Amino acid sequence: MTAILGKSIMGGVLALGLATLAQADAVKTEVAQLGGSSITLHLQPFLTETELATLRVVMTNTDALGLFVPDASKGFAALAVSPDDGFLPEGAPAASAQALGGLVDAETAAKDALAACDKLRKGEAACVLVLEIAPKA
Repeated sequence: MTAILGKSIMGGVLALGLATLAQADAVKTEVAQLGGSSITLHLQPFLTETELATLRVVMTNTDALGLFVPDASKGFAALAVSPDDGFLPEGAPAASAQALGGLVDAETAAKDALAACDKLRKGEAACVLVLEIAPKA
């Protein structure tokens, strides 16, 4: 009985520790409403101030959103970037920065944008999401 109780307590402590670690690694977000879309910006720690400023314009300006994320207003969309390649090295989007739109759900948009980015990235670190676009609920 004591061994079972000890394992149960240790399991709880481990789960609590992992949950705390996951929260510490959580990336902060900003959300904006634009037209018929809700746009989430993931404040990835590798993004420069210029990249963040550009992404904030993209999430608040219909024309900018259309330039960076094709079909963003049609269904779900996502923009993925390689932490090693960056978003705007030398002032232009990195080849690995991939945006896909017009998809059926958020999971597909994220998965497909990440896969497209990972296929083109030069750095070792896996791509991450910087923007997610969804129809307003």
